[in-house]
Amino acid sequence: MKYIKKPVAIEAFQMTEERRFNNNDWPGWLNEAWNAPDLTEGALSIDPDDPERKKLVVGTPSGPVAISFGDWILRGPGGEIYPCKPDIFEATYDEAKP
Repeated sequence: MKYIKKPVAIEAFQMTEERRFNNNDWPGWLNEAWNAPDLTEGALSIDPDDPERKKLVVGTPSGPVAISFGDWILRGPGGEIYPCKPDIFEATYDEAKP
């Protein structure tokens, strides 16, 4: 059998190196994730393995997942936060019309 994914609205924010160090345009939900306890599910944290403290990770049920510059950070309908590579994002999502 084949299935088609149901349309689900998500929120998304593309993390760039500039945005990493200037959070003026971060959405509220991403600021909340930044202020959550490090490495917990749904938290956005500095990668503990990065001595330069540039790289980020997001806490998921499977553990921390690295975010590369250019990746999208998604917030699903249940509030879950996870990274998505740009090519997958472009192939999967279209901007919602108001």
